[in-house]
Amino acid sequence: MAHIIVDEDRCTGCGLCVKMCSSGIISLADESNIPQVQDENVSHCFYCGHCEAFCPSQVLILNFLTDEKITLPSDVGNISPEDVAFYLKKRRSVRHFSEEPVPKEKILEVLDIARYAASGGNGQPVQWLVIYDPEEVKKIAGLTIEWMKHLINTDHPMSGYVPMLISAWEQGIDVICRGAPHLLFAHIPENNQIAPIDATIALTHFDIAAPAFGIGTCWAGFVAAAAMSYEPLQKELDLPAGRKSAYAMMFGNPQYKVYGIPRRKPLEVTWK
Repeated sequence: MAHIIVDEDRCTGCGLCVKMCSSGIISLADESNIPQVQDENVSHCFYCGHCEAFCPSQVLILNFLTDEKITLPSDVGNISPEDVAFYLKKRRSVRHFSEEPVPKEKILEVLDIARYAASGGNGQPVQWLVIYDPEEVKKIAGLTIEWMKHLINTDHPMSGYVPMLISAWEQGIDVICRGAPHLLFAHIPENNQIAPIDATIALTHFDIAAPAFGIGTCWAGFVAAAAMSYEPLQKELDLPAGRKSAYAMMFGNPQYKVYGIPRRKPLEVTWK
C-alpha cells in the first residue's frame, strides 16, 4: 500500500511536497514527476502531514487515518493581527467560576484542537485525564493540602509559604482549585525526556482555545506540584502504568466577564 496517495491526473508535479517533507523521504518519479515514497523509507516518516498540508492543489494525502481528512476552506482560519492581539491580551487566569458544569461535548471540542499542538518529532505523547466531578476536584484539592503539610519545616522552597495556604483551606477557602468544577491533567510517558515540553505546548493550546468556547482556565500549579511526588494523589489519579502527570489546569464557566486589558512590563528584546 502506498504511503502517500496522489491523484496523478491532477498532480502538477511542482515538487513542493518534496521540499516540505521533514524526513526527506519523498521523491519525484523520473518519468511522471509524481511524488512517491520508497518502501524502505516509510519507517522514517513522522506523519507530520506537511506534504499534505502544503500541497497547492490538494491532490496528495498521507495514507494515515484518511477518514479524518479535513478540507480547509479558503476563507477560514485567517485572523487579523489586530484580532489575534486583542484575543490573546484579554486572556485571563480565571479564579471565579459558576456552578454550571461545562458540557463534556464542549470539552472534547477544545481537546480536539489541543491534539494538533506541536510535539518533538511529532511524537504526540500527551494524553488527557479530565476530572469532571466537582466533588472529585475538591478531593484532589484536599490531597494537595495534605501534601503541603508534609513540606512544613523542610528545605522545600514552599515550606515557609504553605502554612498560610493551609490556614485558608481550614477556614473554608479553596486556595488550591478556586472552586473550579473541573480539572485537566496532561499526562505523558515517564521516560520521555522531551514530553514535558510537549505537554506544556498542548496545555497552552487548550488554555488559548478555551475562551473561544466560553471556558475559563487557570494553571493549577499547586496540584501539578503535588501530583509529581505525593503518592496518595498519584493513586487517586490512577494514571495508566508507565505514565505520569506533566501539569494540571483548572477550568469551568467564568463567573465574570473581562472588560479590559491590564499593563505588562515593557517589552525587552535583544538583537544580534
